[in-house]
Amino acid sequence: MQYTKKVLKNGLRIITVPMKSNPTVTVLVLVEAGSKYENKENNGISHFLEHMCFKGTVKRPTAAAISEELDGIGSAYNAFTSFEYTGYYAKADYKNEGKILDIVADMYLNPTLPEGEIEKERGVIIEEINMYNDTPSRIVYEQFIKLLHGDQPAGWTTAGPKENIQKMQRKDFIDYRNRHYVASATTVIVAGRINEKETLKKVTQAFKNVGMWKKEEKRKVLESQVAPEVAVFYKDTDQTHIILGTRSFNIYSRYNPIVRVLGGVLSAGMSGRLFKKLRDEMGICYYVRAEHDTFTDHGAFVVSAGVDSKRVKEAIKAILEELRRLKTELVGKDELEKVKQCLIGNLHLGLESSDSQADFYGSQEILKEKLKTPEDIVKEIKAVTAAEIKFVAERIFRNEGLNLAIVGKFKEKKEFLDVLKF
Repeated sequence: MQYTKKVLKNGLRIITVPMKSNPTVTVLVLVEAGSKYENKENNGISHFLEHMCFKGTVKRPTAAAISEELDGIGSAYNAFTSFEYTGYYAKADYKNEGKILDIVADMYLNPTLPEGEIEKERGVIIEEINMYNDTPSRIVYEQFIKLLHGDQPAGWTTAGPKENIQKMQRKDFIDYRNRHYVASATTVIVAGRINEKETLKKVTQAFKNVGMWKKEEKRKVLESQVAPEVAVFYKDTDQTHIILGTRSFNIYSRYNPIVRVLGGVLSAGMSGRLFKKLRDEMGICYYVRAEHDTFTDHGAFVVSAGVDSKRVKEAIKAILEELRRLKTELVGKDELEKVKQCLIGNLHLGLESSDSQADFYGSQEILKEKLKTPEDIVKEIKAVTAAEIKFVAERIFRNEGLNLAIVGKFKEKKEFLDVLKF
């Protein structure tokens, strides 16, 4: 799939991805504003502001005016906030490209942030936080990032603490937005059945009034670890949720294609080593997966699972054993080829829609990566060797870099520290 990238004089980046046979168009706007750009006092404001951009503009003065217009054309629309960026998108029939572009641009550029809606939305966000607090698989991830990064932005949640949400005022949103929602930090992606030349004109016109002042940067992540660490969070659950992980590479690392294949050996499909070991052989869990979380200045390779509470130590030992094997044994030729084909197939399957294409290119661009096409990634996957997997496993799977977060009916971490070693 080919794309075109254009950087305007004001710094705004525009990416167009033509998909001639696709009946839809997606407009996605990404901005370098997320929880890593926050401080202790305003943690959660990126996410709260994302909600508020749906509450009305000068042209569309209410939330209902926005949603009814989008619903009236059968659009799928939403927004999201992550650690390093926030996104706003709408997807619709390609004939409605101009309309969804106008609405998304209006929400992004011209939110009125009405006082009354701020007060109501506090309750919505607090209930969202309560929902997360009732979800053990969410809690364990929050405990894991806190274990890794402590009291700095990378260790905080995107939703923020309830006490921050209760205190935020309209002036806080205006100030934060002025410091981050600027042209140089914004990428607009339009993917689907489009005329690239006409789309570029439309986007340039729609975003002509985007702010051009200097962007405030985020704080660099500080990392330090000399021994295995464990975090235990007591919750009365029917199963125990765990994340076992190690520090790894940032998003720009040349080792990432190797880690992608390494993760595939562990977790690609139902024939991945972890699935076969923990679910098929041991009958100890329903879900288990390995993932590589990469950011601009840090990364972590993690294995997550929900396991039988009576067999948590068994699960930890089994996971560690599978990681150890990657350090000490070469992956066989047939298994490696199977994993590569699985990853390549999943890559293509995941890029069939206009919204997935928009996210694929936009998430690379907003983090200032060199843009790769799916074909580039396929070449990288095919080039990975068994020796490279073993080399990278030896680098990241070390005792001193191990971290374990546990949510379940446990209160002490000492018993888990005893088994947290290769």
